[in-house]
Amino acid sequence: MESLTSSPESQCFSELLDGSDRDEEEILVCGEDLELNPFDGLPYSSRYYRLMKEREELPIWKEKRTFMESLLHNQIVIVSGDAKTGKSSQVPQWCAEHCLGLQPRGAVVCTQVLRQAAVALALRVADQMDVNLGHEVGYSVPFDSCCTPQTILRFCTDETLQREMMSTPLLNAYSVIVLDDVHERTVATDALLGLLKAVLAARAELRLVLLTAPHMCGVLRRFCGAVPVVRARGRHRARAVFSCCTHSQPFLPALRLLLDIHRSGEKGDIVIFLACEQEIEKAYQMIRQEQSNLNPDLGELIPIPLYPTKQYLTPKVTQDKQKCCQKYRRKVLLTTSSGEPLIWTKNVTFVIDVGVERRKVYNPRIRADSVLTQPISQSQAEVHKQILGMSPSGKIFCLYPEEFTHKGMKAEIPAKVQESKLTSLVLFLKRMDIAGFAHCDFISSPAPESLMQALEDLDYLAALDNDGNLSEFGIIMSEFPLDPQLSKSLLASCEFECVDEMLTIAAMVTAPSCFLQAPAGTEDTAGTRWRRFSHPAGDHCTLINVFNAFQAATANPTQPDFSTEKWCRDHFLSCSALSMAGLIRAELAEIMKHIELPISPPAFGSEENLLSIKKALLSGYFMHIARDVDGSGNYLMLTHKQVAQLHPFSSYHTTSRIPEWVLFHEFSISEGNSIRVVSEISPQLFAELVPQYYFSNLPPSESKDILQKIINHLAPGSATKEEQKTANDSKENEEFPQTPTEQRCVIQ
Repeated sequence: MESLTSSPESQCFSELLDGSDRDEEEILVCGEDLELNPFDGLPYSSRYYRLMKEREELPIWKEKRTFMESLLHNQIVIVSGDAKTGKSSQVPQWCAEHCLGLQPRGAVVCTQVLRQAAVALALRVADQMDVNLGHEVGYSVPFDSCCTPQTILRFCTDETLQREMMSTPLLNAYSVIVLDDVHERTVATDALLGLLKAVLAARAELRLVLLTAPHMCGVLRRFCGAVPVVRARGRHRARAVFSCCTHSQPFLPALRLLLDIHRSGEKGDIVIFLACEQEIEKAYQMIRQEQSNLNPDLGELIPIPLYPTKQYLTPKVTQDKQKCCQKYRRKVLLTTSSGEPLIWTKNVTFVIDVGVERRKVYNPRIRADSVLTQPISQSQAEVHKQILGMSPSGKIFCLYPEEFTHKGMKAEIPAKVQESKLTSLVLFLKRMDIAGFAHCDFISSPAPESLMQALEDLDYLAALDNDGNLSEFGIIMSEFPLDPQLSKSLLASCEFECVDEMLTIAAMVTAPSCFLQAPAGTEDTAGTRWRRFSHPAGDHCTLINVFNAFQAATANPTQPDFSTEKWCRDHFLSCSALSMAGLIRAELAEIMKHIELPISPPAFGSEENLLSIKKALLSGYFMHIARDVDGSGNYLMLTHKQVAQLHPFSSYHTTSRIPEWVLFHEFSISEGNSIRVVSEISPQLFAELVPQYYFSNLPPSESKDILQKIINHLAPGSATKEEQKTANDSKENEEFPQTPTEQRCVIQ
């Protein structure tokens, strides 16, 4: 489910979140001596000086001299600041000023946890520095880049910089590296921090700046040593109003409180921290529906959904200024606890905090995410209060008792490296090992069981050699910014000559879901529209149909007033998700050309091509197989005894035919266990392509017995060979190694 990004409101979200005044045309400052911008050599505009006054009012600004001196004399500098003190926008600019005096002049890179934050910061900072976005200041996020080799200050996601290290381990292009939001403890940021200690030892001139919340400062000093700390504090302390009891379902009380604040007539924008992104969408729809019941004299409520994990395209900045000036418009920012970096508006006066969140915790034993609803941490609750640090009259409404903060909340959120799937991380570390970085010093040790499972999975995917090092095949897999299983399927498509189709599938499953949640009362219409794209082979081929139809509609409009957004709305599809899939597909194709992999021509629709697609998918996703054990859609996983049903968006969900054996892209445990993006396969095809040493490790089950009979039929005598392999150290042992993966695949 995603926000309706094609709606008129969404087109001005970027403008609404930016409180700056853009009404008048900017002009150059007149005078005999024009001050020149050192970054582009042009005179400053009048807007630069006006924005400079705003920058100088930020709490971080009075620490500029201290920071610049610390940066000059130390390799590592920690900036510990409250939320919204300006550290994310100002410190990277100061680092760029530092680089102006270096010979040779290096660049600055600043990582962000969220891609939306990287893009928004690049826009804001380019404006403040009075330079052009994409030239002196730019951004680089997964599948989208707006910069040149001459860019002085580049914002990117932590994953983007991580991938850059694979090709240039010492990051020689940069003089200063800024890691922002270190306290979020993402897998990529923790890995970068561990590896950069070795890079700093190899490059004495390199500087590393760590931006973090105050609670993380002590941990970082113990990790980095005696390094200087620059502290920035918010101006005001928010007044906290606590609930008298704990709400089991705080969603509706949060919305009722929103309406009470609006009816009170007090001015100011509102931030609501909800439990999950599904609640963001639900709240967005409910606020829009409630708008007609509100007193128009109170002004208009503008709900703005801010999704931390959704990778949307940046909306076009267009706004009807005349309409905006007609009456008071109160922005309501809807996000989750991890969406704090997305909040940019200056006029927040109220915060509503539900006090809980839904976290995904990876379970390596069943290779699936469990969705847990649990209290936020004390550090997250404190950050929520700090958002109001610029407002002297700010109030935060906590929908939980004050004593719950101390008795029901943990001090800090766990590091993601301890509760995430680590297959991609281990593949990255193995790649860095080739470059001479044999050791990564993590602040928090990764979960051992997840590490072992990641090594085991990479071994099954043939990404590792017999010594546990990255194989040539694994090196090629690491070139793709995809999950290793998807990379393996894409590479296998070269052998089965279905590259064009697999590129589309890879792009569609990497982009956000293209199917929009149908509004109440339109579910049947949405189902009818979606059935036009349904393919009998399953969801993977259905996604190809959707993408091809979108491309065809865009290239050949059928009506004079045609718009891509309207076509998507008519079919209950996400225009932004499909547009992003196009960008992803283009970049994947470019990577394949760069490493000189063959790209077969499109042949979608033939029986031979459909079989090839399934073979390519099975080559990477043989660990994602399930069987309907009772004929009613209850699918039992081969790897464990979890049972799941088809996701409602599956093309099989609206048909009477339920396939017995399926390959699925994703399985998650939540209120209703479901498998997403499902395609039918034959057990014979699985038996033909499954690695024998993976199959032999599967737990006993009726499904395994069925498959074993098929394998015995396909290769008579295989059971005898298996017994010989177990009993002897023969040559067959080298073909199907029985040594436990964890004994021979070790991260140094």
